[in-house]
Amino acid sequence: MLTAIVLIDADAARIPEVAAAIADIRGVSEVYSVTGEVDLIAVVRVREHETLADVIADQVGKVEGVVRTQTYIAFRTYSQHDLETAFALGLED
Repeated sequence: MLTAIVLIDADAARIPEVAAAIADIRGVSEVYSVTGEVDLIAVVRVREHETLADVIADQVGKVEGVVRTQTYIAFRTYSQHDLETAFALGLED
């Protein structure tokens, strides 16, 4: 599974509509409205590298109201949930 974090600048008057349209795109697992230098952050999860271009460049980037995107590809996940799963031995006390 490949994960990409997409920072999105949007037309300020259309942020809720842009977020909803992006959330409806297959491969987008979450969209967050955030504070800071960008308006939205989307998390994209796909199985194949080639699908990233389809989802991000061909769909997210073309949503009406999207001004600019900046994409980061995740190499590893270090969330507590994932670490617990990775090291679970399945032994009962």
